[in-house]
Amino acid sequence: MRLDLKDSRIFSAVRLMSSFRFAGNGLKLAFLEPNMRIHFAAGTIVSAAGLIFSLTRLEWCIIIGLIAGTMALEIVNTAIEKAVDLVTKEYKPLAGMAKDLAAGAVLLYACAAVIIGLIIFIPKL
Repeated sequence: MRLDLKDSRIFSAVRLMSSFRFAGNGLKLAFLEPNMRIHFAAGTIVSAAGLIFSLTRLEWCIIIGLIAGTMALEIVNTAIEKAVDLVTKEYKPLAGMAKDLAAGAVLLYACAAVIIGLIIFIPKL
């Protein structure tokens, strides 16, 4: 009996490598989006500030988590936008709501990240 590589119960190095290749391609696609480049630039600036102000290990963990979380949420937002665009090219209120909700989630998380960043960095000034 031939085993199907798409069967989720089967582990193989080929499937694992394919998964990493697909994920890497997803990251490349994400960096084509202007908002992702903005998040990356902000993360780079915050990381540089972290080096200048000698953050503690815990502070670095928090900052890295915030940067990665914001970028991951932006990728999910982009995926939702692309999926909605695939389904319909015409304006539909529910499609617009789905896109707005996903963008709102990114905005909420980014605002919380800024507040937490200020809590970490302001005492160091």
